[in-house]
Amino acid sequence: MKGLIQAVSAYLIWGCFPLFFYLLKHVPALEVLSFRIVFACLFSFILIAYFGELRSFLEHFKSKSTVILTMLSSLLITINWFVFIWAVGAGMVIESSLGYFMTPLVSLLLGAVFLKEQLSRYQMIAGLLAVLAVVVELVLLGKIPWVSVALALSFGMYGLVRKQQKIESLHGLTIETLWALPVAVCVLIYTQKTTGSVTSFSASTYGLLAFSGIVTAVPLLLFASSVRKLNLVVAGFLMYLNPTMQFFTAIFIFGETAPLQRFITFGIVWLAMLFFIYGMVKTYRGRSRA
Repeated sequence: MKGLIQAVSAYLIWGCFPLFFYLLKHVPALEVLSFRIVFACLFSFILIAYFGELRSFLEHFKSKSTVILTMLSSLLITINWFVFIWAVGAGMVIESSLGYFMTPLVSLLLGAVFLKEQLSRYQMIAGLLAVLAVVVELVLLGKIPWVSVALALSFGMYGLVRKQQKIESLHGLTIETLWALPVAVCVLIYTQKTTGSVTSFSASTYGLLAFSGIVTAVPLLLFASSVRKLNLVVAGFLMYLNPTMQFFTAIFIFGETAPLQRFITFGIVWLAMLFFIYGMVKTYRGRSRA
């Protein structure tokens, strides 16, 4: 029960991200990203110190492979964060939700291609339907849903890289934000020198920017704690809570509209989602009987 509460809490927080970052839409996306990196790094480092894990944290830097892989995962998650923040400010939350609906399907395909993981028939169908959805969008709307593709690919590849690392979530997040920290600080310094905007925000805006670091770390820690307690099927259902909340937030709160063709794309992705979950159910039942 504790694992379920932790996982639901994590996905509910992630699902509320459009509402949170909408409050910061008056701040340029690159500045929001930079502040998010700074405060996420600071908050994560404070947690490591509080839990007395500083020594074990520093041990990670002795491994060349860990340094290289965390640099790569840092780049990927930074891209993902930036695209999402930009999409919220640009009123493209529907397209961002499509990206997160596609992410588990992209992860399936990446695992099959790069890790040679065996896919069940239902998982293969789900992955191919995700590819079909992008092709249909290209044919019907004449363009690739680049926000959706960028979010799905960046997070899918991030998961692929993180899977190669034997490092727990808090330490991983701290190192990833640490690599991005110099760039974030340089962006803020350059922006301040050229526009003076960095020191011109209201107290409430600075509060939200600081809080972005906390809301980055907390759901990740909740999720990391929950995955060891949940079975495969429950985890499969819950991962779609975030994009579902984003979708309904875009429609009913932000009042976003989309062409009919976009809902054809969603229909294909939702069909893929059903195959994905059904495949997980079959896999779980097979393991339970073994």
